[in-house]
Amino acid sequence: MSSIKPSRRWQPAFYPFKKEKFGRRLLAKTELFIKGPLFGCRMCGNCLLQETAFICPMECPKGMRNGPCGGITPSKNCYIDETRKCIWYCIYERSKKTGREEKLLEILPPLDWEKVGTETWGEVLGQMRKIGTAKFIRDILSRDKEKKSKAWDSVFLTIRQPEWWHGDSEYHAPADHEPVSEFEKRLGSGEFVVATEVTPPLSANSDNLRKNIELVKPYVTAINFTDSSSARPRMSSIACCKVANDLNVEPVLQIAARDTTRTGLQALAVGINVSGIFNVLCISGDSARIGPEPTGSMNILDIDSVQMLWILRRMRDEGVYLDGRKMKNPPGMFLGASSSTFILDPVLQAIRDHKKVNAGAQFFQTNVVFDADLLDPWLEQLDKRNIIDKVYILIGITPLKSFKVAEYLHTKVPGVTLPDKILSRMEKAGEGAPEEGTQIALELIESIKKKKGVNGIHIMSLGWESIVRRIVTDSGLLRR
Repeated sequence: MSSIKPSRRWQPAFYPFKKEKFGRRLLAKTELFIKGPLFGCRMCGNCLLQETAFICPMECPKGMRNGPCGGITPSKNCYIDETRKCIWYCIYERSKKTGREEKLLEILPPLDWEKVGTETWGEVLGQMRKIGTAKFIRDILSRDKEKKSKAWDSVFLTIRQPEWWHGDSEYHAPADHEPVSEFEKRLGSGEFVVATEVTPPLSANSDNLRKNIELVKPYVTAINFTDSSSARPRMSSIACCKVANDLNVEPVLQIAARDTTRTGLQALAVGINVSGIFNVLCISGDSARIGPEPTGSMNILDIDSVQMLWILRRMRDEGVYLDGRKMKNPPGMFLGASSSTFILDPVLQAIRDHKKVNAGAQFFQTNVVFDADLLDPWLEQLDKRNIIDKVYILIGITPLKSFKVAEYLHTKVPGVTLPDKILSRMEKAGEGAPEEGTQIALELIESIKKKKGVNGIHIMSLGWESIVRRIVTDSGLLRR
């Protein structure tokens, strides 16, 4: 347990993958002896403390290095271990108190496993010697804030942002191109777009999948296929997208960081256009903690959703792999991200979403919304950050089929909370629950359509695909 940080250590420190020289091993032991008790250091080889309010993000069991996932509980605890605070919420809170919120916009790199388990102090000292130790000390002690900041960055930014990453806190507009998909084209034209999800099948038989796709096809612009939602294996998202494309339906490929490595992501990206896939939604993915037994790995993710966006954007716009190799024909992609609009203070949530937009997100699909009024503070913060016109926003809507479904979403699904009035309506409805759930969805859509900055809705039917027609027609959103 650290003396100055708000959470206990999640796991012991990493060990290097190769034998180090005695001097480096001694320095690593010294660094761990000091930083371990103070910060819960895991010796990741790329220290981010300067950018994360001196709270180590490596305590996150998912290894999220660019902000929280969408699973923070109402008590602001980690949903994987509810006895401990979400480490990223603690980082956001301290950054807000100390006026360091904007530091959180920097897109931080994934681990370089060649350096994991090794010390960083030697690298810091080497960089100081490179720029001049005496000059560095003079500038750090200067009263000139700009000079002090430049001196600090000349050492720590250089180490934190290696040549192969070049992360920053700036917005990178997508390269000029014609829309790569009908989904992107309609959003760009100003149309209020309707998208939906079709639940992937549990078996290799795709007959029911095809039936459900045909069922919703006339009423939506695009169909999203989840990537093993709730950490429960189903037919892969890319296979479902291929089926949809064969049926002349616009698919949205979902990629969960939980099951993705940086190598696999890049290989997938250069091949998706061959299958007629151009829309890509990057998410962190639910932890194996809420999946079936035996429980899969809950260790650190190789890359998080922000890093996925950064890698894919650079592949598309700059034609480069992560290792710097150039490609002649970069893939075309319309990149999206998820947003859990209510899990954080709106100011902090807007920072999190701002970072995703900077990384490359062109559209958001939000988590399920059951109170349209609560969207206003979040949308206002996005507007203040001047990013609401840089991203298309689709609000998540789920028609409730029963009180049991409502209760399950409220108590079991990370990042989803239903207001008491909604739970009460569903409980009182009894056998009329499906109709009551449909009316709740229609009321929400009517309110959402009036919101500035909202570009459409995303219907999460949870296996109730037959209701999509009713929702779209009764809400007046049927495209003629």
